[in-house]
Amino acid sequence: MSEVRIVAEPRTEFGKGGARRTRRAGKVPAVLYGHGATPRHVSLPNHDLMRALKGGANTLLRLDLGVGTELALPRAVTRDAIKGTLEHLDLLLVRQGEKVTVEVPIELSGDAPMDGMVDQQVVVLSVEAEATHIPTSFEVSLAGLRIGSTIHARDVNLPVGTTLAGDPETVIVHVLSAQTAEQFEAELEGVEAELGAGTAGAAAQEEAQAAAGDRVTDGATGTGDVVADSGSGGPAQPAGV
Repeated sequence: MSEVRIVAEPRTEFGKGGARRTRRAGKVPAVLYGHGATPRHVSLPNHDLMRALKGGANTLLRLDLGVGTELALPRAVTRDAIKGTLEHLDLLLVRQGEKVTVEVPIELSGDAPMDGMVDQQVVVLSVEAEATHIPTSFEVSLAGLRIGSTIHARDVNLPVGTTLAGDPETVIVHVLSAQTAEQFEAELEGVEAELGAGTAGAAAQEEAQAAAGDRVTDGATGTGDVVADSGSGGPAQPAGV
């Protein structure tokens, strides 16, 4: 993989206020760490960094620190949730020949069987590779697959020097039988029947509740109810007084 050279300036302002001022100046605040060294706070030109990251999440950056250069990999990229602009970056220091664990995108090629449907269960593969030779992607071919065929992580062709870092039995792709029009219609009818039953049940429940309410109201003047006294009023007297 190729590396991208980019200027990294020391950053002396920290916290939210300092980060905002850095971004207003057209730069992205970042932290450079690794190899047991004390983390360094730097800022990178926003435009150059955006162009560099178009090469993928595993773009190798050669940072020009003014007093020398360092190789680094993006580790955590924070973007604005609305605008998508870069907010902050964590950079991991690496050396030539050093092995790192990264996630590499999986790209499918070829066509599924005419009566099949491809179920891709993972889109990236975790591997261990040399920091300066990280694959940009892994191609997984669908050619020759049949209904029920499965491709596992162990089946993916890896370049020399790259090894799996995750479970080799992880399912990458599984080919399912495509649903026929008759099966789809039957499933749709079943869903509609369930919805209809649910609506009818709710209506019946509302009617039952309304009827119960009517019975309570009708019995409000029955035996045992308190009726206003039509006499002259005053305290009640014991019988026989």
